[in-house]
Amino acid sequence: MTAVDSDMTLVDVARSMADEIAGEATANDELRRLTDHSWKLLLTNGITRALQPARWGGGEVHPNVFADTIVEVSRASGSAGWVAGVIAVHPWQLALFSEKAQQEMWGDDPSTMHSSSYAPVGKVTPAPGGYRLSGRWSFSSGCDHCHGANLGAIAGFREIGPITVPDFRSFLLYPGQYTIIDNWHTSGAKGTGSKDIVVDDVFVPEYRTQSHVDYFFDLPLPGWALNDGPLYRMPWSVLFNYALAASVFGTAVGYVDTWTQLTADRVAINGTPFRDDALTQHRLALASHDIDSAIALMHSDLQEAWESSVAGVPVPRDRRASMRFHANNSAAIVGRTVNELHHGASGRSIFSDHALQRGYQDVQGFLGHTFLAADDLGRALASMRLGGQPVEALL
Repeated sequence: MTAVDSDMTLVDVARSMADEIAGEATANDELRRLTDHSWKLLLTNGITRALQPARWGGGEVHPNVFADTIVEVSRASGSAGWVAGVIAVHPWQLALFSEKAQQEMWGDDPSTMHSSSYAPVGKVTPAPGGYRLSGRWSFSSGCDHCHGANLGAIAGFREIGPITVPDFRSFLLYPGQYTIIDNWHTSGAKGTGSKDIVVDDVFVPEYRTQSHVDYFFDLPLPGWALNDGPLYRMPWSVLFNYALAASVFGTAVGYVDTWTQLTADRVAINGTPFRDDALTQHRLALASHDIDSAIALMHSDLQEAWESSVAGVPVPRDRRASMRFHANNSAAIVGRTVNELHHGASGRSIFSDHALQRGYQDVQGFLGHTFLAADDLGRALASMRLGGQPVEALL
């Protein structure tokens, strides 16, 4: 395992692990989840604990340090980067839950992680002291390595001032309360192990649930009593959006690395090196611009959100909408960029064992995540600016 210097930043740690992470990529794909070694690399080197409160032994790092770390892990292995980005947000969210929920998860072992599937597809019934939950959720990345799952469902409606909104909540469950369905057979993101979770009429106490309505409307959260740093005042949706987007950006960087290396040595049928071909050069220049621009915008948005949190001022909703659209639309642009480069690759890239296949399929697969869809967020942002009817996509 990589030796980690105490003076290294988390981004440096991720870079130092790159060869070891990349070396596990094929095994990850074959297992259809991360290898135990890959998971251990992410966990013991602090990657998945980057956003966990320092009082629980976590990194509690600046959001841009986290995002850049995910970019570097994804550059080496898209699946490892995706799992790292998704899983690392969960300790941050649990820090917003009650202290009782945190003690329950981390009291014996603060390195315990849990997975998620936030799509609100479950059936919820109110019960004394909490709720009863049933349903089937898809895409629970990294679930095989986790001790618990945070699942989404609508628990009726809430009145917030003059408006009524669906009470979209997260429900935290433990092993024994759900079943993992081994159905992850995919063409991309193979190593993420994003399997289905099934729940059959399980009781979830109130303290192990949290409403996303509270996140959206900046209402008080129980975790703030002890986790009072600026990191835990960041908007949930912005942080999660950029965790996913950073995985796409980093996987695209890795793809471009490989594409550039291979293309520099390719020779056209007429004997002309591709490195001297104007269209090839143009494609690479545009790809570099698109990815660099996406990462720069991510840095700018996360820094702005951080500064608002430091000042104790919630990020205004119009800016939050912009940030989420930036994340998703940037991911879409980067996806198109990778697609364009792939069209300019060797015809042999169609073979499943070609060096470009994994990165290409991973990027396209990641973009299918519902939380990375740009269209509804663009509509919500535009409607807000035009003074139209509110669009629920922002919740």
